[in-house]
Amino acid sequence: MRNERPTFYATSLLFVILTLSATAPAQFISGDTYTRYELLAPETHQFKIYYEVTETRAGARYHFNEIREGSEASDESVVDLATGKPLKFEVVTGAQAKADSPNLNFPPNAHYIRVSLEHPVPNGGEYRLAIIKTYKDDKSYYTEGDQIVYKRPLGIPRDSVVLPVGYEIVSCSVATQVLREADGRWKLAFVNPGSGGQLEVTIRAKKLKSGATIAPVRFIQNQNPLTERAYQDREILYELQAPDSHAFRITHDYTVRRTGEKYYFNVVRAGSHVTNPESIDLDTGEKLKFEIISGKQVKERKLPITEQLTDESEIVVTYLARPVAAGATNRIRLMETYADPKSYFIDGEELVWDRTFGRLRNTVVLPAGWYLTGLASPATIETLRDGRVSVYVVNPRNDDVRVYLRARKRPTQ
Repeated sequence: MRNERPTFYATSLLFVILTLSATAPAQFISGDTYTRYELLAPETHQFKIYYEVTETRAGARYHFNEIREGSEASDESVVDLATGKPLKFEVVTGAQAKADSPNLNFPPNAHYIRVSLEHPVPNGGEYRLAIIKTYKDDKSYYTEGDQIVYKRPLGIPRDSVVLPVGYEIVSCSVATQVLREADGRWKLAFVNPGSGGQLEVTIRAKKLKSGATIAPVRFIQNQNPLTERAYQDREILYELQAPDSHAFRITHDYTVRRTGEKYYFNVVRAGSHVTNPESIDLDTGEKLKFEIISGKQVKERKLPITEQLTDESEIVVTYLARPVAAGATNRIRLMETYADPKSYFIDGEELVWDRTFGRLRNTVVLPAGWYLTGLASPATIETLRDGRVSVYVVNPRNDDVRVYLRARKRPTQ
């Protein structure tokens, strides 16, 4: 069986992808895929799919989403996530898709949802959309005795599965969070910790007794550990510069969701110093205005920053191209260079990177000519086309992970 996935990209199925050339610096491109499966009444063998995906092929006018073999699709709709407006689509064969995009490979007998984008994907930007559909698949969702079973290989890196109302979890084959929906349904949310491949997911559940009640969840004030990690959509890339500079270039993508928001604030971590910031609106590809200000200036201007600041704090303020409209979101990319001798330094003949990460998806790229000699936190390792080594760390927890690595310069002879 095929898995739901971003079907055709210029990039591979990674959370964080580097597109490199011999002359250009690394470009940060996000696939940013997420899927939510809502299991419907067991006797229907149906589940509703909400699938967020990003089209990254510059100039593309269509996005193609393959319909999994063996599944019957119905009730399809597509939404432009930047505007909240519906997009036109139709179901086509692989042969029809090939006629629209001759440079891509489509199995001729496969079927696809072909989405017509409102505008071509901008250079330096992307196009975000949500595909909503209902699948009927009795091989993936069925009843076994007094249990329901959802068994499916999932290639999307971030997923959640919502049980029908009134069912409790019996087992789950992958590490998962357990969260509660507003209507009382249980949701299992999980992340693929690697940079490719599928998670073999098997979830079993059974019906609660009719008299079972669900008490309201109580939390300590301002402390809610039951937030979905898989839906956290910030991606961060650290490109290490020459070790004696203690500098690293940070690129992070972020979705602004609050209606009416006009800016994005990036508070620089204490001990780091920021230079050369740059901001891009990924929905349009246009550059955004920004400035670096101090914590003192934030207080004087009465800017709405909720983080704790000192007068000496550094803040990069990005001004959005337009306030976020109701029902819309805005995806932005921030790039800046940090210098931090406590996090990045030389120890003898080796460089050391020692920094905590609080975000879900993080990539550290070694300087050109260096190879990895030690890594404390489990990660996916890849050698990029320009020869640099990339270390991809997934932190599925809602707290920080310490990433400690060491590297050595390759011999020249």
